[in-house]
Amino acid sequence: MVFGLANPDRFMRFTRPLMPVIWALAVGLLLAGTWLSFIAPEDYQQLDTVRIMFVHVPAAWLGLAAYVALGVSSFFALVFRHPLADAAARAAALPGAVFTALALATGSLWGKPMWGAWWVWDARLTSVVVLFLFYVAYMALRAAIDDEQKAARAAAVLGLVGLVNLPIVKFSVDWWNTLHQPASLLRAEGPSMTAAHLTPLLVMGLAYMALFTALWLTDIRIEVRRRRVLSLRAGAAQEA
Repeated sequence: MVFGLANPDRFMRFTRPLMPVIWALAVGLLLAGTWLSFIAPEDYQQLDTVRIMFVHVPAAWLGLAAYVALGVSSFFALVFRHPLADAAARAAALPGAVFTALALATGSLWGKPMWGAWWVWDARLTSVVVLFLFYVAYMALRAAIDDEQKAARAAAVLGLVGLVNLPIVKFSVDWWNTLHQPASLLRAEGPSMTAAHLTPLLVMGLAYMALFTALWLTDIRIEVRRRRVLSLRAGAAQEA
């Protein structure tokens, strides 16, 4: 089923009826998550600043998830040279960069009252900056090369190299002594937060995932149409 969707025509037919559903789901979850975030009680230590968590943490999750999508798509584009995989990698870059930038910005806002500084160059923050730079470099490389095939291959290689940074981001708080707090959800002893804060966090996480999926699939569909237009123009130019 998944490999069958690698065919652009089949992918377009399959995703067409799904798009309004995914967009509606994303909007509904964002509204529900925002409401739950505002009615959540203050934290006994962080007070109202705990609400930044409901934006910051899901943004960080999606910054990583989007790069996984970019990296895996780059692998299939480079190895199998499939245009839809390349379109998927390209479509993941901008949303991933935006989510990562949002995680960095909200992390800075959260860090000021918690750490007394807007920014510290600890392992987690530095590795997330590197992740953001990989996104920027990927998009810049594609834009810098006029030949689309060469741009796709060069960007795919860069996308694969960037995968090395993902475990560093994830395990940086375990491997090094950092100011950033360790994992609060995926722990052997269970989540360290109460249901009052865990529920809005998970809802916002689902909302961000639905939003990324909607943006990603929409961008892939646009890219497929763009390439079809270019192909038709090239065919018409050859006939002329």
